[in-house]
Amino acid sequence: MSASVRQQLLSLSNIGGSHKDQADKYRGVLDAVLKTSGDELIEGLKAFIEAIVNENISLVISRQILTDVGAHLTKLCDAVSKQVSHFTLEKVQPRVISFEEQVASIRQHLADIYEREQNWRDAANVLVGIPLETGQKQYTIDYKLDTYLKIARLYLEDDDPVQAEAFINRASLLQAETTNEELQIHYKVCYARVLDYRRKFIEAAQRYNELSYRTIIHEGERLTALKNALICTILASAGQQRSRMLATLFKDERCQQLPAYNILEKMYLDRIIRKSELLEFASLLQPHQKAETTDGSTILDRAVIEHNLLSASKLYNNITFDELGALLEIPDRKSVV
Repeated sequence: MSASVRQQLLSLSNIGGSHKDQADKYRGVLDAVLKTSGDELIEGLKAFIEAIVNENISLVISRQILTDVGAHLTKLCDAVSKQVSHFTLEKVQPRVISFEEQVASIRQHLADIYEREQNWRDAANVLVGIPLETGQKQYTIDYKLDTYLKIARLYLEDDDPVQAEAFINRASLLQAETTNEELQIHYKVCYARVLDYRRKFIEAAQRYNELSYRTIIHEGERLTALKNALICTILASAGQQRSRMLATLFKDERCQQLPAYNILEKMYLDRIIRKSELLEFASLLQPHQKAETTDGSTILDRAVIEHNLLSASKLYNNITFDELGALLEIPDRKSVV
């Protein structure tokens, strides 16, 4: 089939006619290839693509036909589409400036395939290859913002908050320029998640809490944002910012229906929190929130110990290290530290 395709395309390249007539003939060959299946389809498409991006064919025609190819790739099964998409990107690379729009479309599609496979890093890396700032094509603010947010989200899924933060920072420069409220919400959600993953818990809590009031968001998602605000506040280091956030959440009646409300209440009222009371709350934590600190304790352990120390300081004027260790349910050597 691939040899037959090459022969047909070779004969077309030697036939004159208007751009429209030539484009229609190339589409006829493409339609014939798409009626095949399996290896024959893959090899036929590769032969067709290799010929269509050749410098001998007018850019006016090759761009139109490559756009058509990109549209058809979205209708093929993922295995075939992925293979042909990679081949296309490889063949187009020497002339990528001439096919920026087509390449961007294929990369977006390829990223969708990797995302369906939960191959987050490859999906992100494919999108990073789109020259949003350096190419000749002028992309819209919304397109660039949406792509940067998608890349940041994919890196978060791959547990790489450093890369995610780099792309959310690029998005930060654009989000004020868009009038698309949905994109603005996506930005705020993604930014809150990046802060959360980077263990900037009190900043994340503030962003999540803001989102919980946005009426454009579904009620269930607003409650999820509120729950995330509560979790991040409890995990944050003790201080004035956390105290203010605890007060804000405690006075929010919606928090009373959240599973971690009892911990919020005890923190706000400066009551000692027992380890046995943390089991339900610990089950709400995401993997990155369960990370261990340098001394082997978890982020939650550290936050609760800090809280309990402050609570104990308001209950006792004098207390031995042994008694303090017993009260905080930690070894006395740690209470000394």
